[in-house]
Amino acid sequence: MATQKKDIRKLSEEELKNIFLEKGDKAFRARQVYDWLWNKSARSFDEMTNLSKETRKWLNETFVILPIAVDNAQVSSDATIKSAFRLHDDHLIEGVLIPADSRMTACVSSQVGCSLSCKFCATGYMDRKRNLEPGEIYDQVVTISQQAADNYEQPLSNIVFMGMGEPLLNYANVLSAIDKITSPKGLGMSPKRITVSTAGVAKMIKKLADDEVKFNLALSLHAANDKKRNQIMPINETNNLDVLVEALQYFYKKTRNRITLEYIVFKNFNDSIEDAAELYDFAKKVPTKINIIEYNPISEASFENTEEDKLDAFAQFLEQKGVIVNVRRSRGKDIDAACGQLANKNKEKATA
Repeated sequence: MATQKKDIRKLSEEELKNIFLEKGDKAFRARQVYDWLWNKSARSFDEMTNLSKETRKWLNETFVILPIAVDNAQVSSDATIKSAFRLHDDHLIEGVLIPADSRMTACVSSQVGCSLSCKFCATGYMDRKRNLEPGEIYDQVVTISQQAADNYEQPLSNIVFMGMGEPLLNYANVLSAIDKITSPKGLGMSPKRITVSTAGVAKMIKKLADDEVKFNLALSLHAANDKKRNQIMPINETNNLDVLVEALQYFYKKTRNRITLEYIVFKNFNDSIEDAAELYDFAKKVPTKINIIEYNPISEASFENTEEDKLDAFAQFLEQKGVIVNVRRSRGKDIDAACGQLANKNKEKATA
């Protein structure tokens, strides 16, 4: 019975070096292979042309690279590109390229599906199948970066972990992927251009602080009182607002990084001036800025986006209080690529 090949991208450079030394080869071969994997983004061993044919043959016999592949891509009327990525085990995930005048942003997924069941999010109505591996997260970034270059002749400038899944419930793999993306031995992107968004896993927010991460943190808040947040985000029942405030204060004390609060405005649910006052009371407890986000309707839920005048009044109230506020308009809504809409409409093509 044949031995199953190891996924080479699960090995550290040190582990690779030890394998080459045990084989009787030179340690620098490991550096060459590692460079091909994480700096040059090689998808096969045959691409590693500075290695001998014998070494490449041995790599092919011993290891496997499991890259993601674009199953299909859709281009929105506003130039947003949504890609369905097929994984090696036939699962599908989605990622989005969001082009703007001053930036090219990749929105990437961290899990196949999600376990948090947020009531306004299409992914929340899916089951969580599994966590993504670091290489699968990294591949999304590489592919979306290539889309930015090919379609808009611009380099990728920002990455947001706001796609499918809860990043902090795939903690080790997400941090490993970010390490590969930011390392000089990897893609060399600045961690300041990466934002990890969480629905609010307080224990893991504190772990981010203890690990002294350099990237940005965003909290998907969407309601600033526990009763309302419990209705739309079940995670709030175990990670309520007081617990989250404590975790965010701890994170800021350790990292000195201002936290972004994400707040979707739902019609007649959380869009009143009273709601804005509650949001202000929450926001003033830790250095934050607020992104007010238009809601993007999904077939599974009955929520609607608030009216324009109520959204403007909501934002104006916060601005008059001295809060940094950005109103984020929807992008890619016509191809279900907007915030909260990622749900694998192509999932019927995946094998069970």
